[in-house]
Amino acid sequence: MQYLSCIIFATRETNNETYKTHKETFRSKGRLRNVLYVTRYSTAFLSGKVFYFITFKIKQQAQWIRFHADWTKNENMKQLKVAVVGATGLVGTKMLQVLAERNFPVGELIPVASEKSVGKEVTFKGKKYKVVSMTDAIAVKPAVAIFSAGGGTSLEWAPKFAAAGITVIDNSSAWRMDPTKPLVVPEINADILTTKDKVIANPNCSTIQMVVALNPLHKKYNIERIVVSTYQSVTGTGVKAVTQLMNERNGIQGEMAYKYPIDLNVIPQIDVFLDNGYTKEEMKMVNETRKIMRDDSIRVTATTVRIPVMGGHSESVNVQFSKDFDLAEVKALMKNAPGVVLVDDPATQQYPMPMDAHEKDEVFVGRLRRDETQPNTLNMWVVSDNLRKGAATNAVQIAEYLLSKDLL
Repeated sequence: MQYLSCIIFATRETNNETYKTHKETFRSKGRLRNVLYVTRYSTAFLSGKVFYFITFKIKQQAQWIRFHADWTKNENMKQLKVAVVGATGLVGTKMLQVLAERNFPVGELIPVASEKSVGKEVTFKGKKYKVVSMTDAIAVKPAVAIFSAGGGTSLEWAPKFAAAGITVIDNSSAWRMDPTKPLVVPEINADILTTKDKVIANPNCSTIQMVVALNPLHKKYNIERIVVSTYQSVTGTGVKAVTQLMNERNGIQGEMAYKYPIDLNVIPQIDVFLDNGYTKEEMKMVNETRKIMRDDSIRVTATTVRIPVMGGHSESVNVQFSKDFDLAEVKALMKNAPGVVLVDDPATQQYPMPMDAHEKDEVFVGRLRRDETQPNTLNMWVVSDNLRKGAATNAVQIAEYLLSKDLL
């Protein structure tokens, strides 16, 4: 049996003929009651079974709305023991949510956290699970462990999980630039993964969304240089930063995640400063981009900035190619790129915003225009939910790929 997942982007203005045709087709399957205008679809393969991802386009009060509809589950799919390390944190909680939404075949969930959190409960698909220690998690030998517990924890414990034969997908920066560890964005370079890869690095959130948008353009026009400025959500810092923002917004004194107020402010520093004057976050974007795209010749310079929003990260990207491009062709590439949604209509003031990317897995691209100051150069605006595609979704997609290729 096949499992069908529908991701719906919808609008009140639907194509009546398309609506009627596909509505009846889907209703005849007895799986979906309300079907709107189908705009595109793609397929992916998991454990030899076809997964359908169908995109619907809907618009309601200038909002992009995401629905998730489950069709028939594959009862014969391999069920896995899955550990989530850092399960009580902001990203760990999102990992659990994404695993559930994407119906990853979790036969047994093993939530893991620090010693002080052992015994606490987390909820997954309506069922409560008790948090266990690192040692106890290794003892039950999960097939895969998704880490989101900080670099120090990953450096200490990921090798211990790997030594027990457990595949680790790590969301921290600990292993990203280790030449022996793959750094993976599934849309771009999942093909490098093998059964020998027991520690797999999940890239930095701001890097992920940028390379997902740029990879199709690099293949076509060959990127020479990238200038990127980011506008990053406080959720990238964690719960403490979200609390600081909301406290300041409500006039409440409280603990500070940042040195300065964040509400009604912009902080041009993310992570610590390095000897070259750049921050660690900025150099992550430089180095990770080259590694993921497998091209050390790409020149990247970045300025990363924290802003008082919570929906996702935004990026202004100026990209120079060795070949000239046609803007209409660029838009067509973006429309057809895996994991990308093009939102680019200046006439109706349509462009990506973090409030619209919130709780969605895609990377949204808009404001496409030629840089008129030099040849072969494009300006673009890239937005994505940093907790989803920038962290949890990318990690789960890696696990899905591993399962689809029998690498788990």
